Amino acid sequence: MARITIELPEHFGYRTEIPLLSMHMNFTGHLDNAMVLSLVSEARIRLWNKLGIDPVAVAGVAVAAADAAVQYKSEAFHGETLVVEKAVRDYHKYGFDFVWCLTEKTSGREVARGKTGILCLDPVARKVATMPDALKKRLESL
Repeated sequence: MARITIELPEHFGYRTEIPLLSMHMNFTGHLDNAMVLSLVSEARIRLWNKLGIDPVAVAGVAVAAADAAVQYKSEAFHGETLVVEKAVRDYHKYGFDFVWCLTEKTSGREVARGKTGILCLDPVARKVATMPDALKKRLESL
């Protein structure tokens, strides 16, 4: 099986910091791989809040993660702070991708990188919907 390779952009439009708690660790004492997506999701919620976007009702649509790819780069540990950076890429009719990177704040060590596909959904019909221009404009402000 070929390894996943994710290219990072030169510029990220959003950055937030998240301290690692004991609940983020696995039985061997480092960041649990499943928690990486939880941290990325927390950063996504913070980004929506910063942009004034309600992810369940933005310009008549909801937005949801459709897929995700992760490349793990190094361990992270309880007490460290991760910097989560995000950029919006690959707009299409129904959504876009977030490309993201997690680095340890003090050392700058890269912990993980990834890409999350975001789709727009009609909350009533519960089907894929066209991305509103208003949403795209807010994202382009990053």
